[in-house]
Amino acid sequence: MDFIEEIDEFNIAMDNAYDLITGKVSLDTLETDLKINGIETFILPFDPLHETGTDPDTLDFIIEHFENLEEYEKCQVLLRIKNKTHG
Repeated sequence: MDFIEEIDEFNIAMDNAYDLITGKVSLDTLETDLKINGIETFILPFDPLHETGTDPDTLDFIIEHFENLEEYEKCQVLLRIKNKTHG
């Protein structure tokens, strides 16, 4: 795997995390959609079987990613979740 493929996978993982955390998809839907597209496994910046992805460190990591991509609407949504969850 080359550097560009790794970046693409990282960006997909972050998009998946955003969709999962914001409730746009469920874990089951995410798994099913990927299998339909021939992808057997997926990566996330957290373990969805043991975490929700809404702990402050994970949210900060994902927010920083979207800040770097200048996707500020996603940052706002994640920041609202962080503030609601952790006051």
